Amino acid sequence: MRVEDLDTPAIVIDRRIVEANLKRAQDHADRQGKKLRPHIKTHKLPMFARRQLELGAIGITCQKIGEAEVMADAGITDIFIPYNIIGTAKLRRLKALHARITLSVTADSVTTVDGYGAVFTDAAHPLSVLIECDTGGGRCGVQSAADAVALAERIAGFPGLRFGGLMTYPPRQKVSEVDDWLEEALALFAAKSIAVERVSVGNSPDFYAPTGVDAATELRPGTYIYSDRMQVAFGHGTLENCALTVMATVVSRPTPDRAVLDTGSKSLAADLSRAPGHGHIVEYPDAVITMLNEEHGIVDLSRSAKKPAIGDKVRIIPNHVCVVSNLFDLVHIVEDGEVVEQVPVAARGKLR
Repeated sequence: MRVEDLDTPAIVIDRRIVEANLKRAQDHADRQGKKLRPHIKTHKLPMFARRQLELGAIGITCQKIGEAEVMADAGITDIFIPYNIIGTAKLRRLKALHARITLSVTADSVTTVDGYGAVFTDAAHPLSVLIECDTGGGRCGVQSAADAVALAERIAGFPGLRFGGLMTYPPRQKVSEVDDWLEEALALFAAKSIAVERVSVGNSPDFYAPTGVDAATELRPGTYIYSDRMQVAFGHGTLENCALTVMATVVSRPTPDRAVLDTGSKSLAADLSRAPGHGHIVEYPDAVITMLNEEHGIVDLSRSAKKPAIGDKVRIIPNHVCVVSNLFDLVHIVEDGEVVEQVPVAARGKLR
């Protein structure tokens, strides 16, 4: 099947761009002397997780237990969940997962650590717990190096837990501040004679920055595999590095300067970027997707010299590709315009 023959809306992924993005990232991590543990929240596909491991990644990152279960079922054996796991049901699933793979998690509070400690009691097979640090991102995380040390000591008090290190999702373009925070923490841990074997740091926007976080031992980028308009706006490559597009059909031309696509908020999401509109239309780069209803994408053609006709198909680079991946059951892998594989999005919708 040719890509233009696909029914729409449809996700189209250029395999060669994906491969180039994966190799570029692994080579970059290798040059820095850092381990790569990519986040699968962007692609949610075991086939791409396996390819990342083949290229040199040490394991993968999943945000939710459901994603990790899917990846474990597909044979992935080293998974990090950088999330506070709370509640009896989730902890029961976490323990079952821990029994079959190498698993690590995070905590930023005594409550979370105590929850792990009550469930994980086998000193011969302890759960590795990293401490999440708020290095300026303003999301989760302990607020100081002293808090991190205190929580590490709490972890060490449970026979079924082990202190696995530090992790953070740093604010964009704050590399030096993040390094200062982590170096202070590492110095305090050293003064307490507590070993920190792992310092895990995101993210894709700063992944290729001229200077990285020196304290980091592993990197967890995710969006880099596909890239999107947000990443391009952050300086993370160009539109030509964007591997995923949403194919849409023009279903209406109510006026000379307006087109309507069959892709709305249910297929493009509503995230905004620095660039105008709700996505970049490859064939009509001067057109702007000004509004999304659930099933309609409204396009302003006033600045576009050429105009599409009803029935024409277009490809859209999303503003935020991770959300879009979670909206489709199936993706279409293409090479040279030919659909070579149709792959179910195995980890989509795994919110728990």
